[in-house]
Amino acid sequence: MNNTQHCNVINSPNKLITPLLILSILFVNSCSTSQVVTTHKEDPYENFNRSMFTFNDRIDGYLAKPISDGYKYITPELLQTGVYNFYNNLKNVNIVINDSLQGKFSQSAQDSGRLALNSTLGLAGFFDVAKSVGWEQNEEDFDQTMAVWGVPAGSYLVLPILGPSTFRGIPGAAFDTATNPSTYFGKVINIVSLINTRANAEGALKFIDEAALDPYVFTRESFLQWRNNLATDGKSQSSYDLELDDELESSPKDTAKKAITETVAPKTSEK
Repeated sequence: MNNTQHCNVINSPNKLITPLLILSILFVNSCSTSQVVTTHKEDPYENFNRSMFTFNDRIDGYLAKPISDGYKYITPELLQTGVYNFYNNLKNVNIVINDSLQGKFSQSAQDSGRLALNSTLGLAGFFDVAKSVGWEQNEEDFDQTMAVWGVPAGSYLVLPILGPSTFRGIPGAAFDTATNPSTYFGKVINIVSLINTRANAEGALKFIDEAALDPYVFTRESFLQWRNNLATDGKSQSSYDLELDDELESSPKDTAKKAITETVAPKTSEK
């Protein structure tokens, strides 16, 4: 699908996924038996989701942000870009697989060529050579594949540490994690990836805090709009657009939407 900008602050080492998802499901089940106040049909577990949003925000403020600030201070920008490009190139393995599962065989061939070019001339992906010759990276994942197969997105859910998702996105993230080569590089390498990702998110996260009347609603509407756009190849006119506009104070709408997209979406183009 079309390119999208990113800072994937919801990725985490593979070993975190299973216990966190089990914890989330237990919480959601308990919420379903109690009174939940919500005004959004896609967000029936808003009380739980808001608590997780607050929890994640505090973890970010006390742990992730200080570490990423230190990383940005000591790491040259060229190296930061190279690290991002390296991991982004590995993500092309997921993209090619999902291209094929969606029947996009022509796009799969191009994305395979992109992976091969950057892995060789781009020195294992450190340089995005393919972009310089006009081969922009597509954005495909198993969540989108399931949408093409007709699987509904399900309710919006904020996972501890992992961040915003939907019920369809949970198995989608598990599949993509299992098929991404970086998963098997070891803890240290994956931690570097996470720190670099968080560092790239700094500007967008700050913008959300300053521009949104309610950062939780702003993030939710933007995430749902972004996922819907990916699942339909940008062909669907979503009602999330209007709801997102209502959450902005005085900042330009296009800039706001770009900032939140960069925060909640996987980045697929060069920094």
